[in-house]
Amino acid sequence: MNRLERLESLVAAARAAGADAADALLVAGASLSVQRRLGKVEHLERSEGFDLGLRVFVGQRQAIVSTTDPEPRGFATLAERAVAMVRAVPEDRFGGLGEFHPPQAAALDLDDPSEPDAEALAAHAATAEEAALAVSGITNSEGAEAGWSRSRVAMVASTGFAGEYARSGHSIMVTVVAGAGTAMERDYDHSSAVHLSDLEDAAGLGRRAGERAVKRLNAVRPRSARMPVVFDPRVAGSFASHLAGALNGAAVARGTSFLRDRMGQQVLAAGLSLRDDPLRRRGLRSRPFDGEGMPCQPLALVENGVLRHWVLDWRSARQLGLASNGRAARGISSPPGPATTNLWLEGGTVSPEELRADIAEGIYVTEMIGSGVNGITGDYSRGAAGFMIRGGELAEAVSGITVAGNLKDMFLNMAAANDLRFRRGTDAPTLRVEGLTVAGS
Repeated sequence: MNRLERLESLVAAARAAGADAADALLVAGASLSVQRRLGKVEHLERSEGFDLGLRVFVGQRQAIVSTTDPEPRGFATLAERAVAMVRAVPEDRFGGLGEFHPPQAAALDLDDPSEPDAEALAAHAATAEEAALAVSGITNSEGAEAGWSRSRVAMVASTGFAGEYARSGHSIMVTVVAGAGTAMERDYDHSSAVHLSDLEDAAGLGRRAGERAVKRLNAVRPRSARMPVVFDPRVAGSFASHLAGALNGAAVARGTSFLRDRMGQQVLAAGLSLRDDPLRRRGLRSRPFDGEGMPCQPLALVENGVLRHWVLDWRSARQLGLASNGRAARGISSPPGPATTNLWLEGGTVSPEELRADIAEGIYVTEMIGSGVNGITGDYSRGAAGFMIRGGELAEAVSGITVAGNLKDMFLNMAAANDLRFRRGTDAPTLRVEGLTVAGS
């Protein structure tokens, strides 16, 4: 019995037990990781898993059960337990399965057939760490890690939907320390990819991690002032996440989003767009269908600064009188909720150097600390570290500062460089925001 046949059997058992509707999700996978520090392998882990989730509806009551047992002989008992549970929960007038849409073929190239062994992963980690330790000024290492994974996802619903896909992943990360005593600083670099051939060079990652750590030595606290702040791409992606969070259909329906009444209005600076594309080839978060069996399509959530779409699953869409746009995500034992996939901010036309060229005094942020963002008001306050900008050039390292503003104003006073790269699943180019409050000494 293959994966889809197994799920069809489970859904049929749920209907036989009294469910009006049901869907079933299967996630099976394996992973291997190696951690190395100062020339020695400290941790080697391989895991394999099989998880099965069943969601049933009786009227508009919903219940979810899960198991790690793949054998169909237990499906009838599992289904009966779910139906018994659902009769004890209150109705949800927005609940229910989504509309049926047949699966669409998509050439996403998400499954790399190569599977590295522990020795190959240890070699990647060694290359990264040794390159970092070779940088002058590096005094210690927090280690390097290389990993591989492969998962298979299958879903069947009583509406008639049936689909499956596989995904692989490769990764390298290295973290090192520069300096000594109370003057130590750490930094890191990493790379993740669906295919091994797309993974960044391990030696290059190590060198960048080492060079970044050394540059952070002798950091100072600047004066407190309002000034322009430029965000490095590795932290700029957080603004794409904050904006997407404000567009989340569940938050909008609850009235807890600071953009809840801004549909069709300018929410980003003119020329900037926020895009989400689950069909990007070899994308870290690509998928052919969402957690409710909806076909996936690219979506411009914000286009040329204007808000065009919410991030919707079926429940939040019904609350807002709309239809799902295929953004449901779910776990084995949890109901679907709206979420983005391959998300990015785009629109920059100048280089990072040109973006900061006219800044007499400002901050270049390379690391963010904490999560001080109020999703209801848009108030923003986060710890940060990076470098001073003086006369358009990067100067001394800074740390122990706080950057504050309000996201509604920040998005409208944002400018982007042209250095967008797809590295993390949620990405942005170098971003500049005017008039932020920097709290230092």
